[in-house]
Amino acid sequence: MPMTVQHERENIFRVDVNGLLRTSEFEHAQDVLRDEMRRVTPVRLLFVLNGFEGWEPHDDWRDLSFYVSHGAAIERIAIVGDERWRSESLMFASADLRKAPVEFFSPEQLTGARDWLSA
Repeated sequence: MPMTVQHERENIFRVDVNGLLRTSEFEHAQDVLRDEMRRVTPVRLLFVLNGFEGWEPHDDWRDLSFYVSHGAAIERIAIVGDERWRSESLMFASADLRKAPVEFFSPEQLTGARDWLSA
């Protein structure tokens, strides 16, 4: 599966994204996070783009219901990936619209991303 969610520690969850992402996989990850957020809130998210190929262009990516319903329960988002995905992933994460800070890190900065999430 191109998108998996795992609880790392405390309120930090790691979301691994691989290959070409489809809305069905994205929605499944949102369901997992929604369930976790019933137990732990607020959360901090570490997205790791490894072998990421982008978003399926024929899928409908306009559904913002998760963001509207649960966006306030997300304290920080760190995105780790290849520099070529910086602009699009920050836009996809609605970085400019969120109250929570969103930062992008290169793969070599994974430890720094974790440190930033824990700060």
